[in-house]
Amino acid sequence: MSKNNVRKLREELLMSKAELARKAGVSALTIDRIEGGKSCRMDTKRKIILALGFKLADKEKVFDKTENLAKRADDAGEEGGESAAPDDEEATTEEA
Repeated sequence: MSKNNVRKLREELLMSKAELARKAGVSALTIDRIEGGKSCRMDTKRKIILALGFKLADKEKVFDKTENLAKRADDAGEEGGESAAPDDEEATTEEA
């Protein structure tokens, strides 16, 4: 579970989940999941930060700093896994 202040900030702005979702360009279900502590992609975080009226430099006010660091580590691990797949495909193609 990821710690964030999305719900608190949204409620301070008297904004519904649907309104925040519309402004951010994501689904209301995504907002619900994030407020419930689920993680999300960096792009989604960026959209939510801007939709709440913050600058990207203020991201720690919306999302916990440790969550951002953990996400970066996860992304780095995923990139390593993705780069191996194309090599495997090339080897398969060459054999055929």
